[in-house]
Amino acid sequence: MSVQPPQPLYCANHPTVETGLRCNNCEKPICPKCAVLTPTGYRCKDCVRIQQKVYDTAVWFDYPLAFSVAAILAFAGSYIASYMGFFTLFIAPIAGVIAAEAVRFVIRRRRSPRLFLIAAAGAALGSLPLLLIGLIGAALMGGQMGGLLSLVWQGLYAFMVTSSFYYRLRGINIR
Repeated sequence: MSVQPPQPLYCANHPTVETGLRCNNCEKPICPKCAVLTPTGYRCKDCVRIQQKVYDTAVWFDYPLAFSVAAILAFAGSYIASYMGFFTLFIAPIAGVIAAEAVRFVIRRRRSPRLFLIAAAGAALGSLPLLLIGLIGAALMGGQMGGLLSLVWQGLYAFMVTSSFYYRLRGINIR
């Protein structure tokens, strides 16, 4: 009695790519380019899109609310960071995560593909006013070393709080 080797599987989207991976939802063969890692395993992009549409629950007022809360908290954090100097490197990511969780709480964990982008834009714009005021002051005063160093910390704060805020809220993205 001879045992036949299993037939090779080919990706449903790329018929020339051999694969051993299947979507854990629909069992469709997928290659690593088509696979999306979810908390429950690999899924095809179609199954992930369908699942994400189910969770699109944001209402119209969530967008301005998320933007405003993110901007206010990022501005408050930038004010505190202006006194922290080097410790801004440690405070900015924590401030981004706290602001992201506050936004989630205020919008009652509703979701939308664009909601996290709008909230991240609020965090970015909220962290910029003190940096811009410092830049204008440095331009008018001739740029003293202490003033320039505080601008570096403000710039790092703006970058780090926005990026940590964005990554905390973004969820699973299909590329």
